[in-house]
Amino acid sequence: MSGQSDVARLLRLRGDVHIDFIESAALRGNPLGDPSERPVAIYVPHGYDRQGTRRYPTLYCLHGYTGDVAALVSGRPWETNVFQWIDRLIAKRSMPPALMVVIDGFTRLGGSQYVNSIHNGNYSDYVVEDVIPHVDRTYRTIAAEGGRAVFGKSSGGFGALFLTMTRPGVFGAFASHSGDSYFSYAHPPAFPALHRTLEKFDWDIRRFVEHFEGEHKRAVPEYQTIEMLGYAAAYSPRSATAFDLDLPLDRATGALREDVFSRWLSHDPAEMCLGKKAELERLRLRYLDCGRRDEYGLDIGARVVAQRLRDFGLAVIHEEFDDDHRNVGYRYAVSMPLLAKALEKE
Repeated sequence: MSGQSDVARLLRLRGDVHIDFIESAALRGNPLGDPSERPVAIYVPHGYDRQGTRRYPTLYCLHGYTGDVAALVSGRPWETNVFQWIDRLIAKRSMPPALMVVIDGFTRLGGSQYVNSIHNGNYSDYVVEDVIPHVDRTYRTIAAEGGRAVFGKSSGGFGALFLTMTRPGVFGAFASHSGDSYFSYAHPPAFPALHRTLEKFDWDIRRFVEHFEGEHKRAVPEYQTIEMLGYAAAYSPRSATAFDLDLPLDRATGALREDVFSRWLSHDPAEMCLGKKAELERLRLRYLDCGRRDEYGLDIGARVVAQRLRDFGLAVIHEEFDDDHRNVGYRYAVSMPLLAKALEKE
């Protein structure tokens, strides 16, 4: 019998994957009724000895909108998932051995954006106060800022930027792949679909969500609507009552509500970074990339953030490539080695 987990054997890894379940005080009793016990997937490299003395840097991976731990663990023909990437990069000695932790940030509305919200629960606290202490207690990590990096794609890239700017001293480096930023370009194109769809449901958000959940196949405007509701739950909740959200548009006309959208912009990395020089200055590595054909204009967002960091006199690695928003996990082959090499080694 192999000493590997079934997940590692299924993915044909040299290293191993552990699935731990964490009961989170930060998520307990959230208005949406999402579970407070969450899976956390931990990759350990080949040769890792839980009883040994060697300690490893740790990369924390944040999934994108509609993702979860199960989605990132799963393998697909002709594609390489994040566990396979780190395993292959270590095997080829393209990066030093490291642990990797995949965090679950899924909600009933598709994703938490890894922020604290009276509507969703406190996902930033969950990452920093529940997951990281569990990993440091249970695995042979370098349990310090310089031993941790955070990375992700899309909403996960947003989360990496957001957490490094709002929780200084936790992570020593970040990588944002096609991360949500420059919201003024990224989100308003979906607002007409949000308005038209909710109008059909007499602006009853709960009724729309229950309809969405009950469908076997959903139209594109419905997906756009649930996504915008997910962002509103993170950025502009009205109260701690489920589905009580302030939306960034006028119900009668569909016009942009600047007062609500300004609350969204307060979470926008392109805006946030202007007041976060000290937090960004302490990082060992700042990495952003995006496909130049990104459907949400996030390549512009990455350009804006990168330039604003450079305006602070900070070094930043910013890359663009010829692709769109989807299936760009191959970019982990660029960021993971840079992150691991930037972190402390034993």
